[in-house]
Amino acid sequence: MRLDKLLSHSGYGSRKDVKKMLKNGAVRVDDRIVKDAKEQVDPDSHEVTVYGEPVNYQEFIYLMMNKPQGVLSATEDSRQQTVVDLLDPEFLRFEPFPVGRLDKDTEGLLILTNDGQLSHQLLSPKKHVPKTYEVHVEKPIGQAAAEQLEKGVDIGEGYVTKPAKAVIQKNENGCYRLLLTITEGKFHQVKRMLKAVDHEVIYLKRLKMGDVELDPELLPGEYRELNECELAALKNKRHSDHPSV
Repeated sequence: MRLDKLLSHSGYGSRKDVKKMLKNGAVRVDDRIVKDAKEQVDPDSHEVTVYGEPVNYQEFIYLMMNKPQGVLSATEDSRQQTVVDLLDPEFLRFEPFPVGRLDKDTEGLLILTNDGQLSHQLLSPKKHVPKTYEVHVEKPIGQAAAEQLEKGVDIGEGYVTKPAKAVIQKNENGCYRLLLTITEGKFHQVKRMLKAVDHEVIYLKRLKMGDVELDPELLPGEYRELNECELAALKNKRHSDHPSV
């Protein structure tokens, strides 16, 4: 890895800032002053210091966000606010991106990372990673509709969804709720599935992805780094074809 990249990713400013430090002789590699930004270093085998302080390099970042409604699951947009716009500069230097997407009007669990391999694993149709949603609909939903959702429904263009898990929740204050777990990620899939059984989704929130659940302490728009147990669950869990809540 280039020395200037390592330093900029470790929080020492932009590439321009790093080049200035290098020019001033502030950077040492294995106790050797290095001024060449293109110098190749291995953070696992070389000791890099800046003004005598060791550089603690972190390659990847893993964040859990409670995505709020009205915000795009994207890295940038010229007109609308994105989930990346909600992050502090200390995390922006890692150039994280959302793993998959939640619709603009959907809230809940969203993972952001710069680990492309993990993102691919979580989104790959072959992995069958389950995702659980809290779904509110405009009228009571019966067991027959739930069973249809579990078997698979035609959401248009002849596509029938894979087996799901649907659990009807207790009606509270006129709110008809359902927990729906799916292993796919088709465009507007949950809304299209409910429409296929004659229901309109009026509120949608993702609660769980794989074995990682949304932290109930996170308010909409808040985020935190994944802990070791959560990260291990995302990386190591093998998922089955049949989701369970």
